[in-house]
Amino acid sequence: MHKLWLVFAQTATIVLAVLFVVSTLRPELLPWQHKGAMVTIKEAVSERTSQDAQKPGSFSDAAQKAMPSVVNVFTSKEVKISSHPLMEDPLFRRFFGDRSEPPQSRRASSLGSGVIVSPEGYVLTNHHVIEAADEIEIALADGRKARASVIGSDPETDLAVVRVDMESLPTMTFGHSDNARVGDIVLAIGNPFGVGQTVTMGIISALGRTHLGINTFENFIQTDAAINPGNSGGALVDASGNLIGINTAIVSRTGGSLGIGFAITASVAKQIMEQIIQTGGVTRGWIGVEVQDLTPELAESFKRPNTKGALIAGVLKGGPADRAGVKPGDIIVEVEGSPVTDSSDMLNLIAALLPGEAATIKVERNQAEKSIDIKVGKRPKPLPQEQYEDPDALE
Repeated sequence: MHKLWLVFAQTATIVLAVLFVVSTLRPELLPWQHKGAMVTIKEAVSERTSQDAQKPGSFSDAAQKAMPSVVNVFTSKEVKISSHPLMEDPLFRRFFGDRSEPPQSRRASSLGSGVIVSPEGYVLTNHHVIEAADEIEIALADGRKARASVIGSDPETDLAVVRVDMESLPTMTFGHSDNARVGDIVLAIGNPFGVGQTVTMGIISALGRTHLGINTFENFIQTDAAINPGNSGGALVDASGNLIGINTAIVSRTGGSLGIGFAITASVAKQIMEQIIQTGGVTRGWIGVEVQDLTPELAESFKRPNTKGALIAGVLKGGPADRAGVKPGDIIVEVEGSPVTDSSDMLNLIAALLPGEAATIKVERNQAEKSIDIKVGKRPKPLPQEQYEDPDALE
């Protein structure tokens, strides 16, 4: 009897062991298992085998490199609310009484973007982003926030520098914007419409855009990367994540991106930024003339073979050019040996001269060239412009 029980126990153990192995390795052989349809799928092998590798056609490494250095800029200012126009009418006040009310005000908020350019806390942005603001707050991609103070700004290039007092700041690497070519891939990084940090991709559509009426001094990179209100002051970076421009304006009739955006070149931004940090502003040369481009009709009237040069339409009485003998109708063809293509080119060449120093310009007068020495003056500060509703849109 004892032997029979031992044989039964051993047999049961073996059967259970076999069932366990079969249910684990080949469950479809068991009669009580549901035999459904087999599904075959393909899984991609991981493309990222190392930290530096990235998927073909992806710009994630460039974005990850640049994004921490792009910040959101929140500004606010006190805006006075005017009384009803009828209250200014003496006849109305005579019949309805002098119900003078104390002036009211409200706080107007706006947003933009900026780029951290140094570990000391300097942030590069647009002048129109921080113009007239009495409170500026910077929000980093890592969630940190801090109040910022204005170091200086330059309305004529629409650039400004603010500073935050924070540690361990991620800084942007400046690229070589002068080496950029039409067709290069670019990424625009900023805070469009306040939705949060956003990266868009496009190409460089054109270089050296001028005569747009956006700034006094213009040398824009044009791109079709989506730039919208709130992107102003943000970064335009190359495929390596290096800064090549500061996003500034768009051409739009709707307020949104239509694929025509403009960025100030990094080379210009760097030059202006260094002056602002060192002196609090920008000093430019000035000779006191009003110039215009030569049209084909004007060139023909002056018996010139081309439209190169800048026609002097007016001379400020008592200014540097007037004292040097420059006259309306002269055509400036060279500034310190550099040829003048048009009025914008001449404006940039004059602005680069040092105030107080002597400079030589070459003009054409009565179909004869003449060199004139001028003592360069300091360019006056521009008059403050009225705040416009949508500074990011160019109508």
